[in-house]
Order: sequence, then structure tokens, then C-alpha cells
Amino acid sequence: MIYKFKSKADGDLVMLEPNGRQILDILGKTTGAHGIILPAEIPGAISALEAAIVQDNAARRAATAEAKAHEMDSVTLQQRAKPFITMLQRCAQDNVEIVW
Repeated sequence: MIYKFKSKADGDLVMLEPNGRQILDILGKTTGAHGIILPAEIPGAISALEAAIVQDNAARRAATAEAKAHEMDSVTLQQRAKPFITMLQRCAQDNVEIVW
């Protein structure tokens, strides 16, 4: 499954199912074929993603020595979430929702 996030304030954002599900789980949203993030929910969504990025970065730093022996996923949550955070910020400015 592919998640396609849409809004009137930004272009579509497409994520593979595991990555889209991870983002929605962080936001406390039900994963599935359809959903919505309302404008009032956007500040909390941005905060939740930023907090998850801080935790992910800390875990990666702690695992760096061990990862030298084993390859880690080279794409971080920060890299995956940045376009979504940008979309959230644009939607907040225009007071519009995001749907998928």
C-alpha cells in the first residue's frame, strides 16, 4: 500500500506503507486507506514528529558503534518526516487539512 497525503496548501506527498504508517502512528492517527489531519491538530502533529525525531536521532547515536559492524537503515526518521513537517506547516499557514 502507498500513502498519498493531499492538501490544498501543498503538493501531494507519497510514502511507502511502512513509512506512512510510522508517521501516522507517531501522530496517533489510525492507519488505513483514508484519514484526515484537521488544522487544529497540526501544531500537535508537528510537536509529536519533532519529539520522535529527537528520540530517533538519540537512538541512532547510541547504536552507532554497533552499527559499524551491521548496516543500519541509512534513511533517518528526520529525513522521512521533514517533507511531512513542511506540509503540516504550510497547511497550518493556510488553515487547511491534510487527507489521505
